[in-house]
Amino acid sequence: MKSVSVQDLMIPLHEYATVHEEDLLHQAVHALEQAQKNFLAASKERRYPHRAVLVVSQDEEVVGKLSQLDILRSLEPKYDQLVDSRAMNRTTTSGFSLSFLRSMVSDYGLFDRPLVDLCRKAASIKVKDCMLTPDTGEFVHVDDTLEFGVHQLIVGQHQSLLVLEKKRIVGILRLVDVFHQIAELLQSCAITPPQGE
Repeated sequence: MKSVSVQDLMIPLHEYATVHEEDLLHQAVHALEQAQKNFLAASKERRYPHRAVLVVSQDEEVVGKLSQLDILRSLEPKYDQLVDSRAMNRTTTSGFSLSFLRSMVSDYGLFDRPLVDLCRKAASIKVKDCMLTPDTGEFVHVDDTLEFGVHQLIVGQHQSLLVLEKKRIVGILRLVDVFHQIAELLQSCAITPPQGE
């Protein structure tokens, strides 16, 4: 069986939704929704719509990602009081009790105004103020093996990795596509017990 590379599973950059860092949050939401519709309409192989948009600079270089979770987090500016929002993206709730998580909402007054009010205010937020700037662990090379991509996704707990070719971003390796590939592999490798056992 031929070895699978990152390039085999990545989504090329030109197929991914982008917004400019100076755009407003509502423009990013619109771009993401449109990308999801377009992707599902055109896609025969991949069944899962995009869950993030890429953020580009004035020079059209990718400078960040804005996920659905980043958009939701930006609705409540008090999250910045808890922890740097970029660091929060890499933390999990594992180890926190439900009562502790509830106390955070109460203690910090999170979402103490109606969501519609928070959304109105968030509409004027610039993308660059809530995007995630990728760190070195969020890049993989186009010729890396799928095994290495899986390793980076697991260790970094990432939903996607930016794919580099000659120091330029050329695509996205998404966890959902990697999982789909692995699921197919697992199903094809299923071992059935011999008759009579």
